[in-house]
Amino acid sequence: MNNIFEQNQLWLKHVKGFWKKDLEAAQNDENEIKDRFYKSLEFGTGGLRGIIGSGSNRMNIYTVKKASYGLGEYIVSNNDNPSIAISYDSRNFSYEFAHAAAEVFSSLKIKVHIFSTLNPTPLLSFAVRSLKCDAGIMVTASHNPKAYNGYKVYGSDGCQLTLEASEAVLQRIDAIQDIFSIKTDTFENYLNQGIINYIDSNVYESFMDNVISCSVSDNQPKDIKIVYTPLNGTGYIPVTDILRRRGFQNVNIVPEQELPDGNFETCPYPNPEAAETLALAIKLADKKNADLILATDPDCDRLGIGVRQKGKIKLLTGNEVGILLTDYLLSEKKRLGKLPSKPFIIKTIVTTDLIYEIAKDYNAKVYDVLTGFKFIGEKLGVIEKQNELDNFILAFEESYGYMAGAYVRDKDGVVAAMLVAEMAQHYLCQQKTLIDRLEEIYECYGYNANLLKSIEFKGMQGIKEMNEKIEAIRNNSPAALGKYEIKQFKDYQKGIEGLPSSNVLSLIVDGGKVLIRPSGTEPKLKIYVLCQAESPSRLKGFSEDLLNAALKYFS
Repeated sequence: MNNIFEQNQLWLKHVKGFWKKDLEAAQNDENEIKDRFYKSLEFGTGGLRGIIGSGSNRMNIYTVKKASYGLGEYIVSNNDNPSIAISYDSRNFSYEFAHAAAEVFSSLKIKVHIFSTLNPTPLLSFAVRSLKCDAGIMVTASHNPKAYNGYKVYGSDGCQLTLEASEAVLQRIDAIQDIFSIKTDTFENYLNQGIINYIDSNVYESFMDNVISCSVSDNQPKDIKIVYTPLNGTGYIPVTDILRRRGFQNVNIVPEQELPDGNFETCPYPNPEAAETLALAIKLADKKNADLILATDPDCDRLGIGVRQKGKIKLLTGNEVGILLTDYLLSEKKRLGKLPSKPFIIKTIVTTDLIYEIAKDYNAKVYDVLTGFKFIGEKLGVIEKQNELDNFILAFEESYGYMAGAYVRDKDGVVAAMLVAEMAQHYLCQQKTLIDRLEEIYECYGYNANLLKSIEFKGMQGIKEMNEKIEAIRNNSPAALGKYEIKQFKDYQKGIEGLPSSNVLSLIVDGGKVLIRPSGTEPKLKIYVLCQAESPSRLKGFSEDLLNAALKYFS
């Protein structure tokens, strides 16, 4: 405990400006001080993410510089003439963190390629590959509330760091004893010296060309009425641009959420998975009688959608959109004679298994990977080495992330927006909505439900409780969940099914399964329920019963 308060005093002595005022304001709250200093902000496979503020367990200029120095040392040790690409989103301090990181990398003689303005995650992943960089960082906390920021770290393949690389970077970060010892020159001086360069607009144009290459439609004028919200993030320019290039003439932007705003005044939780986040989009859609709502999160790697059905907007889940895109891309490519000989789809283990049924009709293979798009990117990298990328159709996860082209190795809200809009237009020409088509798919392959609930744990005690709960289940798995007998128990921490070790548990019952895992970005225990049934009524009862039984057991 003494170390916590010693760190507090050390930080008070060294931090400056906003960071000093922020820490001074916390001095009368002992619990707040403890939470700020009881550990260092963790660097993992997703990079950094945390609450903005002063302290070792917060996102600030100093923790960003420390992580960047460790990452920089790792890059230098593995590459000659190393380089890195940097982008950032609309969050508070994203600009400052990106530039602070650039200064640190420059001090280590790493060539820095940085965007001159905010840009989305998929464009950063593309830039790493396009510029042949050794690494990349995207300053963002994705869809987290405004209090958070962070940065994702990418390898030379444009994919988030592997487990092995993350561990190597972490060791270098942990070896830095004095967080205030990192000294750099200014961003402007490095820019003048040519160590830092702004990324040319040709990279954006090449990215857009690659997005368009994933289309199975034409760019003729399209009459579908669309409402789009970038949720005050990075999606506004690329998403409206791609829709314009593909012929969509009736696109309305939610005015309150059009421009970048790190405070997210009208959407405190800027997550397109959350219905309340899309309230303004739904209001505008009703005013304009729009057919389709598109919503991207602040770093534009996730896409949420709403569809007008019988006069009302209905929001679709990530699984439902993934099912629709899989069916649409496979069927349209086959109709156009563009379906490859050995098509494949990649999904995560917590994503709908209905994809297997659809894939069978097209002799397509489905690869299951661990939760997180980094594992999808890694799988695509393995397939690339086998010279089979031409067979790639789609990759997606239940949490609203989609990728349809191997030019990126992360979720891509730009290509997802284009494909969903084209798909909606395609069925509109047949007097169908996306929901009509989804019902046809269910009638053909079976009804499918995928439910998700999260149990939140706060502070250092909460995380301890969450980990203890998972271990208790791992060591003494239940024989049943309510009235449903557990037929099989899987512990992915053992490295089963050819996958790396991961803190995920699966409990399988007749007709369904429950998976639990800690969130990789938030202090939450996630509970997934995946079910199948022959009718909507049976499915609803079964899935809700199983979810309630799981919540009762795990809470």
